[in-house]
Amino acid sequence: MSGNVQLLNDTLAAAKAEGRSALIAYLPAGFPTVDGGIEAIRAVFDGGADVVEVGLPHSDPVLDGPVIQTADDIALRGGVRIADVMRTVREAHEATGKPVLVMTYWNPIDRYGVERFTAELAEAGGAGCILPDLPVQESAPWREHAEKHGLATVFVVAPSSKDERLAEITAAGSGFVYAASLMGVTGTRESVGTQAQDLVGRTRATGTELPVCVGLGVSNRAQAAEVAGFADGVIVGSAFVKRMLDAPDHASGIAAVRELAGELAKGVRGQA
Repeated sequence: MSGNVQLLNDTLAAAKAEGRSALIAYLPAGFPTVDGGIEAIRAVFDGGADVVEVGLPHSDPVLDGPVIQTADDIALRGGVRIADVMRTVREAHEATGKPVLVMTYWNPIDRYGVERFTAELAEAGGAGCILPDLPVQESAPWREHAEKHGLATVFVVAPSSKDERLAEITAAGSGFVYAASLMGVTGTRESVGTQAQDLVGRTRATGTELPVCVGLGVSNRAQAAEVAGFADGVIVGSAFVKRMLDAPDHASGIAAVRELAGELAKGVRGQA
C-alpha cells in the first residue's frame, strides 16, 4: 500500500494557490492517552489545521523544549508504543482525510527496522516522516524505502546550516523543508524573526521547489501571521501541547486546542 505523500503535496499546493501559508500542527502520540491524543488531533484539524505531525515520544529528545518533553514523559509512562503511533496516524487520517506525518528521532526507527516502519506507516495512511537528527549523508536507505512506500522525507534546517548544507538537504528531501527557527523567544523577538526569514530565503535560494515551513516558537495568531508573510507553512507544536497541559480536564483541553487552531488558521490567512 502506498502512503500519502501526494496528499501532502496537494494540500500544501492548495494553500499556496489560496495565497496563504499552510497551518501545520504537532501533537505527540499517547498524550494524554492514545485515545485522547487522537481526539486532540481531530480537534486541531476541525479548528483549521491543514497538516498534523504526530510525535513519536522519545526519552531523550534533542530538539524539543520542556513543554513537549513533559507530554512525552506522560505518554511514555502510559506505555505508548510504535503500534500506538501508527494507530494514531491511521485514525486521524481516516477521520479527516487530511495528511498526517510522524516526527521522530532516528533511533526508534533504526531499532524497529526501516522497511517495517515505512511499510506500516504507509499502510496506516501516513504522508511521511520528519527526521530531525538523521544526517542527509546517511539517509539513503531510509529514503529508498520511503519513496517505495509513497512517503515524504522531511529534513530540518537551522540558521546555523551553511548554504552548501542547505543545498544538500533540499536536494534529498521531499514534502517540505522544516526550517527550525527560534521565533517568539522572549527578548529576542526582532532578531529571531529576521533570522527565520533569512533562513527561508537562503533555503529557497538553493533552487528547491519544496515548500519551506517554519517551526519552533509560534504560539499565537499574530506570530502565525508574521511567519506566514515569508514562509509556505507555519508549524506549531508547544502551544498546542501547553493548552492540553494547562487545561483543568480533558474536555477543556480538546476545546482549547480546537480554539487555538482556529486562531492560528486566521493568522496564516493574514488576519492578524
